[in-house]
Amino acid sequence: MSWYLTVLKKYAVFSGRARRKEYWMFALFNAIFAIVAVILDNVLGTASHDTGYGIIYGLYILAVLLPTFAVLVRRLHDIGKSGWWFFISLIPLIGSIWLLVLLVTDSQLGENQYGPNPKMSL
Repeated sequence: MSWYLTVLKKYAVFSGRARRKEYWMFALFNAIFAIVAVILDNVLGTASHDTGYGIIYGLYILAVLLPTFAVLVRRLHDIGKSGWWFFISLIPLIGSIWLLVLLVTDSQLGENQYGPNPKMSL
């Protein structure tokens, strides 16, 4: 949970680096909270019959959109790639697979152009 809060504290920080653990723990808790929001929408009756989600889910997604992109860019910085590599996911199928490969790649050792290795600061 502390990793999730760490990302939220760096709400719109696109500079620096993010470890794999920071990114994937944020993704895990983000998915859990999104599922809870959908369940709440359905229990409270605010869910659309067409989509299955409603206002609570929509507000949650809007709230975490910027930190999600920020941690993704910092994760790409951690492996020595520019944040613009996110757009490789626009290539059907292969782009998303390649982005996933980049996101699970280990940190670049030592300092790179985006800052010091966050693993070394622990």
